[in-house]
Amino acid sequence: MTRHFRSYAFMISLMTDERIPTPDAIALVLKEAGIDLVFGISGGHTGTVFGALSRQQNAIRTILVREESLAAVMAEVYGRLTRRPGVVLGQGPWVLGNGLIGTIEAYFSSSPMLLLTDFSDTPGYSLHGPYQSGTGDYGSWDARRSFGGITKQVFSALDPGMAVQATQLAIKHAMAGEPGPVAVLLSLSALAGEVGPETRPRLYPTAHYLPPAPTAAEPARVASAATAIAAAARPVIIAGNGVRMSQAFDALRRLAERMGAPVVTTPSGKGVLEEVHPLALGVFGTFGTAAANAAVAEADLVLVAGSKLTASDTARENTALLDPTRQVFVQIDVEPKNAAWTYPAEHQLLGDAGAVMAQLLLLLPEGRREAGEARVAAYRQAHGHFDIAEYDAPGAPVLPQRIIGELHRHLPEDAMVCCDAGENRIFMMHLYQTRRPGHFIMAAGAGPMGFAIPAALSAKLIHPDRPVVAICGDGGFSMTMNGLLTAIENDIPVIVVVFNNSALGWSLHSRGPFAAEFQDFNFAAIAAAMGCAGHRVETPEELAPALQAALTARVPTVIDVRTSLGTSYIDMTSPLAKG
Repeated sequence: MTRHFRSYAFMISLMTDERIPTPDAIALVLKEAGIDLVFGISGGHTGTVFGALSRQQNAIRTILVREESLAAVMAEVYGRLTRRPGVVLGQGPWVLGNGLIGTIEAYFSSSPMLLLTDFSDTPGYSLHGPYQSGTGDYGSWDARRSFGGITKQVFSALDPGMAVQATQLAIKHAMAGEPGPVAVLLSLSALAGEVGPETRPRLYPTAHYLPPAPTAAEPARVASAATAIAAAARPVIIAGNGVRMSQAFDALRRLAERMGAPVVTTPSGKGVLEEVHPLALGVFGTFGTAAANAAVAEADLVLVAGSKLTASDTARENTALLDPTRQVFVQIDVEPKNAAWTYPAEHQLLGDAGAVMAQLLLLLPEGRREAGEARVAAYRQAHGHFDIAEYDAPGAPVLPQRIIGELHRHLPEDAMVCCDAGENRIFMMHLYQTRRPGHFIMAAGAGPMGFAIPAALSAKLIHPDRPVVAICGDGGFSMTMNGLLTAIENDIPVIVVVFNNSALGWSLHSRGPFAAEFQDFNFAAIAAAMGCAGHRVETPEELAPALQAALTARVPTVIDVRTSLGTSYIDMTSPLAKG
């Protein structure tokens, strides 16, 4: 019997059948990976890549920023919203230094990111007195080691072929498993050359290097977990950053409804289930709502979906909140090291959050939703649920609660809200009620100040038809208000609301006024001088018209609110975390 074997070798073509400059090949890699935005500022040897991007403008939009911190945050948010690596392009020392706030947030928040940068080297003279060089040679700074401390992986490219392959592998690694930032360090010799069909190692299209679809968990473990869940009388779901990473919003909602389980979130998971849902109780833990913490404390089974359970999440491991000696833990995570990291978990389900929750749905019985919603209604009745009287507080300066109440009343349902770090973020995390899944963005991984404005710029570029609002304090606003120049130059009409209390509120309330107070600057006037619309709000009654004007403006708008120091983060802190 004769067997006929079909060869599939012809199905794989080379990346290019002609010689092209290395920077053009790198731009082609980005295009092939579906990356349509690049953020950066030209410097060092990376100008050649910017030149190549000028020839890909129909596929890739390049956003020139005024400083690398803006690029890094914009790339981090691009990664978390699209699940494709956000690209920071610029010179090595400054992408590392100025860009650190976005990179470290991506590292802790598991957002895919590509740092496409250079050694700033001088080939042939690496042992002479260096200028900017990061090769690690005599007298130079060591870019590999430096980037290695804040990324998943560092790739070095010393020749043209390596530059292309390194970019492809970096994109793969940034997306594979638990996503995160990856750096590619390009030498001048790599960028100055060409690649073609004769390049060795051979170059293939980028699609062949992209990671496969998200994985599911081992079926036997899922079945065992489903049995435990079905037997639980008071199950609760803790939803974390992994749900956001997976964009498993619908899977989370359906699983919660099937289990009849209250849903609480970690800070980085806030909004993965809209907080108007009848099973939602908001954030739990140190800065959590009383209702959320009560539900977790009384649970007999805790399903942790995509969270490492940090010390803040657990109120410093307060056993009145979480305790594996009295609660069964089911933990879903794509990264093995995260499962049973903080607490022993009897059921560890290793896989993508969305895929694993879909597996559980197939094995769990129906009919528990009504009882679960009754439990949540009882917690809300006993402890409150985004219904505080201070949402209508009179008087000036304006209470943070009143600002948030006005946001509830005037922002449309599809508005995306981006929060900065500091006391203002705690107010928003605790008091702002989300109405659509995935529409609340904050830096809860590393928590850098200066995050909100560039985050909003990125979100608006990705979702131009949605209102996008940056919430920040006067400290954070001052750090990245140069992002408003980028907003004007690129026609990105974001809204910025400044909680302006002329202080670093967290520092002032935790240790006193020394080195924590600012002068009272009129940020609305500063914004107007840049070309933005600016509204200075002194009283609560001025908030509504300012928000309404901002929502219809066609330019970036800053609403500078004189904010009271009468409320602090301490007021938002759970009793479980005090003492």
